[in-house]
Amino acid sequence: MTESENNIQRIRELRIQRRAVILAHNYQSPAIQDIADYMGDSLELSRRAAATDAEVIVFCGVHFMAETAAILNPGKTVLLPHPNAGCPMADMITASDMITIRQKHPGIPIVTYVNSSAAVKAESTVCCTSANSVDVVHSFRDSRTVYMAPDRNLALYTARHTDKEVLYWHGYCPIHHSLTAKDVLAKKEEYPEALFIAHPECRPEVIELADEVRSTSGMLRFVKESSRDSFIVGTERGILYPMQKQNPDKKFYPASRKMICPDMKKTTLPHVLRALETLQPRIIVPEETRQRALVAVERMLSIGR
Repeated sequence: MTESENNIQRIRELRIQRRAVILAHNYQSPAIQDIADYMGDSLELSRRAAATDAEVIVFCGVHFMAETAAILNPGKTVLLPHPNAGCPMADMITASDMITIRQKHPGIPIVTYVNSSAAVKAESTVCCTSANSVDVVHSFRDSRTVYMAPDRNLALYTARHTDKEVLYWHGYCPIHHSLTAKDVLAKKEEYPEALFIAHPECRPEVIELADEVRSTSGMLRFVKESSRDSFIVGTERGILYPMQKQNPDKKFYPASRKMICPDMKKTTLPHVLRALETLQPRIIVPEETRQRALVAVERMLSIGR
């Protein structure tokens, strides 16, 4: 038996002993995706975390995702296998920035992308994901203006689908923001028969070239249901693994080979095994922050996909 096989067997044993559930984002490496109980995007995994009866949640993703699970599960042990798996976009805004935004725009709802820290969520009116940002903005029927943070590209995408004024912070996902219109046009020329699917975190000029704009889980559903058989995929390349696995007869091409998130790739099987063995690193959100952030997260979860 190889070391990898040994790790997988031990992880399965400990998962049962610890009454644990393993959640993995669609951008995780194939080895991590294969051991997960559930996979999904931020919204799907938030819902799984809220509904689980497991005593231990092993979150194979990045820090803000594990924090969200901790916000929703105060009595449970939430583990982030790699302690340094972070999110550059989440680091582009602070709770102090949010307080300043509220002071500058009194009375305006603040819609905060779930890709943010617990402290930032605590200063928000409601959270959203790339899958439900438009629905969340539309939920404020009496507000003509909303403020979105921290992702300007998601805000600009959302603004295209609402008649509300959308103000926004200046953050962005370095991975999605790196994809250019030139990259996409080159891929379209190389694979003219393929549909181009873009993530809402992409630049506006990239969105303009898209045949479909979907969250990661939305992409997975779309390609499965589509009658087309080839796709250019404009998001982190980790999603190509479940796409190909679920659709072996279809072809998938990364919009750019540079779209790899190093933080999403930090988690390995040994990290998961060590987390289950030691119940560390544990993610704990201070109770006052957790309670305030919970209001924004629960509002998000109550709004339709």
